[in-house]
Amino acid sequence: MNQTEKAEAILFIRPNAEFVIRDNVLEWLDESQDQPTAKEIEDGLKAYNTDKQFQAEAKAQAKAALLQRLGITEDEAKLLLS
Repeated sequence: MNQTEKAEAILFIRPNAEFVIRDNVLEWLDESQDQPTAKEIEDGLKAYNTDKQFQAEAKAQAKAALLQRLGITEDEAKLLLS
């Protein structure tokens, strides 16, 4: 897990957490939330990736539904928006 992934996982499981990651070492600065364990961070990354995939699929479904309601193709929509 790289530093960006670690940060995303931490913020997913501890919203608004205050911390720094240097050389992939977590320095916990938040006094209002407990520092997550390595296992919590690992599980948080899995949950974050699952949530991100779910959001992408929901967006794609909404886009397809809108195009269908409008009766246009994706290429036609791009043409209208250009």
